Amino acid sequence: MAIDKELLDILCCPEEKTELKVLNKERISKVNQKIAEGQIKFKDGELIEQPLQEALITVDEKTIYRVDDEIPIMLIEMAIPTAQLGEF
Repeated sequence: MAIDKELLDILCCPEEKTELKVLNKERISKVNQKIAEGQIKFKDGELIEQPLQEALITVDEKTIYRVDDEIPIMLIEMAIPTAQLGEF
């Protein structure tokens, strides 16, 4: 992951205030498959069309935040609730 470790250490979920960790490539692939199938929405209900390149996930694994061009997108409305993913 290209995100700086020091930055990762200070970031937290803006809604739950929980710590974040890097989402591994295998799990990103599984999420991207469901995105390609039109099954995944942001927290605000908007369908996600662009696949994830990189992502962070809360330590409780309830929420994913995409990382675009090494910039974490930490907007609550653009969070990806993992409940819609089933087992991933």
